[in-house]
Amino acid sequence: MQPTIEQLRSFYQMSVRISNLLRPINLVRMDERTKRIVMLVGETIEIEIYPNGEVFTK
Repeated sequence: MQPTIEQLRSFYQMSVRISNLLRPINLVRMDERTKRIVMLVGETIEIEIYPNGEVFTK
């Protein structure tokens, strides 16, 4: 399964923002069931990137 162009753009933008804050990205995974990219940042921040590129932070 490949991410959409919109997901890749959002993933790049989030990665740059996170690295500017000097936070570690511990996990990046593509959920095949929901077609979302999931990022675990630090110990507690979870980011989901939807196929349309929308970003949701928990």
